[in-house]
Amino acid sequence: MSAVLISDLHLNESDTNLFNKFETFIASKVDGFDDLFILGDLFETWIGDDDKSKFNLEVIEILKKVSERGIKISLMHGNRDFLIGKDFCSYINGILLSDHHIYQDGDSKILLLHGDTLCTDDVKYQEFRRLVRNENWTRDFLSKSLQERINIASGLRDMSNDETGNKESEIMDVNQEAVIEVSKKFKIKKMIHGHTHRPFFHNENNLQRVVLSDWENEVSFATVVNGEISLKTF
Repeated sequence: MSAVLISDLHLNESDTNLFNKFETFIASKVDGFDDLFILGDLFETWIGDDDKSKFNLEVIEILKKVSERGIKISLMHGNRDFLIGKDFCSYINGILLSDHHIYQDGDSKILLLHGDTLCTDDVKYQEFRRLVRNENWTRDFLSKSLQERINIASGLRDMSNDETGNKESEIMDVNQEAVIEVSKKFKIKKMIHGHTHRPFFHNENNLQRVVLSDWENEVSFATVVNGEISLKTF
């Protein structure tokens, strides 16, 4: 078995260079692998599967062609695109994963997650996360018109960017106790996540923890071949 893993692309229609980088990566780096995992924040924002803008349809078409080449696509929610639903997954012939997913490759168990749940020192974000992941909030938001959702999402994004700029760098990284706790809970010694935009191959406390990058500059992505994780650049 083999897999390629990416996260935090933050695709948006205003950044054509980012879209081109994504398109080039998909065309050159995923063939030959059994699985493509997208560990959250494929999009900068996602306001519902019924938003069939030209840009969204272009992304869908690229991913659909991946699945047509026999590569299984699995994705999970990030903090920006947590409203991706079953319809989007059906468009790309993909699977929506839970927030914590075990990738089993032979005897090797690897925990996959977006990574935001590990940043427990960021109390304000965790409160916000609990709010927007609530089923009632989701139902109410998706019941609004497309334009209303666009306006709300724009306001939330601006607020998030302002708050991020005022936060200390340390609280936006993972909490080590949270890392140890989740590794014990799932009984794993290998973990791959994104979210923090701090790519690195950590090997400590009897745990391999690989952090994927965002896509603003050089991309750090992971591959898993026969249970062995590698962190590579693109």
